[in-house]
Amino acid sequence: MKKIAFFLLFICPLALLGQGTGIPLGSQSYHILDRLEIKSKLNTPFSSSIKYYARGEALRFALMVDTANLDLTRLDDHDLDYLFQDNNQWLRKYESEMPLELGAAVPLSKKVYTDSTQTFYTIQDREVAERDANKSRFRSAKKPLLKYFYKTPANLFELNGEHFYLKINPILNFKIAKQSEEEEFIFLNQRGVELRGAIDNKVYFYTHILESQARLPDYARELVKRDKAVPGAGFFKPYESSIFNVKEGYDYLTAQGYVGFNVTKHINVQLGHGQNFLGNGYRSLFLSDFATNYFYLKLNTQVGKVHYQNIFAELSAISAREEKGDLLLPKKYMAAHYLNYKPFHNLSIGIYEAIIFSRNNNFELQYLNPIILYKTVEGALGSPDNALIGLDVKWNLFQRFSLYGQLMLDEFKFDELFLNRNNWWANKYGIQLGLKYIDVLGVDHLDGQFEYNMVRPYTYTHRDSSASYSHFNQALAHPLGANFKEFIFKLRYQPLKKLVIDTRLLFMETGEDGDTTNWGSNILLSHNTREQDFGNLTGQGISTKIMIAGIDVSYQLFHNIFIDFHYFYRKKDSALASRDRTTNYFGGGVRMNIVNRPLDY
Repeated sequence: MKKIAFFLLFICPLALLGQGTGIPLGSQSYHILDRLEIKSKLNTPFSSSIKYYARGEALRFALMVDTANLDLTRLDDHDLDYLFQDNNQWLRKYESEMPLELGAAVPLSKKVYTDSTQTFYTIQDREVAERDANKSRFRSAKKPLLKYFYKTPANLFELNGEHFYLKINPILNFKIAKQSEEEEFIFLNQRGVELRGAIDNKVYFYTHILESQARLPDYARELVKRDKAVPGAGFFKPYESSIFNVKEGYDYLTAQGYVGFNVTKHINVQLGHGQNFLGNGYRSLFLSDFATNYFYLKLNTQVGKVHYQNIFAELSAISAREEKGDLLLPKKYMAAHYLNYKPFHNLSIGIYEAIIFSRNNNFELQYLNPIILYKTVEGALGSPDNALIGLDVKWNLFQRFSLYGQLMLDEFKFDELFLNRNNWWANKYGIQLGLKYIDVLGVDHLDGQFEYNMVRPYTYTHRDSSASYSHFNQALAHPLGANFKEFIFKLRYQPLKKLVIDTRLLFMETGEDGDTTNWGSNILLSHNTREQDFGNLTGQGISTKIMIAGIDVSYQLFHNIFIDFHYFYRKKDSALASRDRTTNYFGGGVRMNIVNRPLDY
């Protein structure tokens, strides 16, 4: 797999500017860009379903909004300023290229020829010059720290040249909370560094290294015991601390990194170790950032209204802690592609297909074809692999609303699904429906979201458990796996420029598996161990209801430096009284250059 990846990368000629380093998943930039897309009615240079967004594309869109004749509030202006400072490496260049009126490029300078020898002098368009002088969004510090640090608000250290840039930032995240009826604290202590840059606008790179010690809430510790992996982190070592009175903690190191090449102006190739996200919701039924990082080769082709992405990934079939000693984990692989088309500025339609397969640590070369229907290849091989297909849609309305949804099909028979209706076990599918509503009831920056997710029993599973839709024993899509219904209500309010109050309420209904039974909830189990062929209903098994309520309050002291306060409540009611659990804690912390990731599962 790795030899093939490097071969594909280095045979490609490098060319013009394409994609660049991305905005980290979970960043507040995604909410800001969502708001601006809905409110502005402008056509975005990125596809909102494909995350992460390239920083350069996000900045271009922010400048489009800034130069359009829109009724923006002071909080909108603050949001734009955040995007400008966070992605400032292209700001001056893109400002000079922006059109005076959207739709036609206007150069900053004009060449005026004086004679037949093509000698010319340059005059600057007065209107462009005045705009550049009076409305430039680029900000630099009058007195950088020790002359070399924080020359601009967003970066501790940076180098900016004509053909090269480099940004280096520290990462800090410390949280502590007290859970009711427990003596030990819940806490998270993370330190790391982030580095990103580019050379010649052709090659770009990113790395993110994070060392963590944590003690998770009780329900999350149960998940770690079941899957033998920390959610989102994977491998861990036991951790104890006399300072924080911790006896059941985890010590883990995570890293992300990628190098990308702009093959042409419209084609980009990236080799990395990290996560991806497909969709417009709080959850994704296609591909989410719940599982830990994985190795991938990614191709992006973006021409006009079409964005086509291929992902070839190497995954771990089991968790490291399932093996004793230092052994090579068995591998499995994913080949996925997603095609997004925007027929109108406010409507996008996407088609997804993925194959999960295991070949005794060897990649199936036929899946390297980036423009073929994978299901036809899988059928030609004898249908040994786990195939999924999906459809998603997003529709922005009235500059206030965004409707979105996903349909994911793992396996089904038409007659069993629509004619016989006997709830056959292999009718495996998932549905997502969502609505975003910005400036609720006319209140500036009061934004709501409702989302419904449903996944049938045994979805994402396969007869060979090593081909389940998972990595390192963690779901690649929804954290609950399968056999559930979920309702999500979110309300985000930004009363002040630097203050954000984020509230959420989640209701989940699922059917858990017993100690020796498989009712279709745990995607790591082979579907050949199912309890019955017919009469399978969503929520079957051990009936379980989960309610989660959370409030996160964040105040931004300086750019990407936050003080946080959290309140979290989770109540689980199970048909088995021994599985009932109530979790309740309040806490806070400080973070720098890292996103807040709620444990909503």
